Amino acid sequence: MNLSNDSERARGDLGRRVARRRAELGLSQEKLAELAGMAAGYIDYLERNPPNLSRGALDRLAEALRTSPEALLGADFDEPAGAHGTRVPLPRLRALDSQECMELISAGGVGRVAFTVPGESAPTVLPVNFLVAGDGVVFRTAAHGAIARYAASGQVSFQVDRLDGAMSEGWSVLVVGRARPVYEPAELSALRATAPVQPWAPGERDLFIMIVPARVTGRRVENEAPL
Repeated sequence: MNLSNDSERARGDLGRRVARRRAELGLSQEKLAELAGMAAGYIDYLERNPPNLSRGALDRLAEALRTSPEALLGADFDEPAGAHGTRVPLPRLRALDSQECMELISAGGVGRVAFTVPGESAPTVLPVNFLVAGDGVVFRTAAHGAIARYAASGQVSFQVDRLDGAMSEGWSVLVVGRARPVYEPAELSALRATAPVQPWAPGERDLFIMIVPARVTGRRVENEAPL
């Protein structure tokens, strides 16, 4: 049975999202095909053409890319998180310890780095693609951009979340620590080999930034259904 889509655009953008997520994880088409149990030629095809995937194929692809089918389809992309949220009769808020937090963000993805620009009354918050390398959070930025000028040698906050708008459930992780640029050749080579993160914005963004966590906190909101 083919997966039904709410719009042709969701189906047409699936290939683009697969290609982007594959690049974020540093996977070749051949490696992704192996992980998803598909032919390498089919991965190339679906990245270039609007695919008609079965639910099972979409689930396998999402698992191989360490994301969700909804994320690949771009569900609710043009709406704020929770825009269609339902009222949860018995919400439960649970604090997460640092290990749980790091496990939640270990797959990488999109996070938000917050830092202070001298003279500004409020913090600047920018989205970045990131990966976790060892005990640190790694992303790339422009050598002369705002992050490099104001955040690369100081205290920053880094936030990641995942939300289920339909069920009003989700989690949020906050990492606070010192950001530092990575210049040492051996460390750079290791990061390029083990954390081939792709930058969020276009252009030349070859400066690796490592956030060394000093404090990691998080919380999860769950729907505790009545017995």
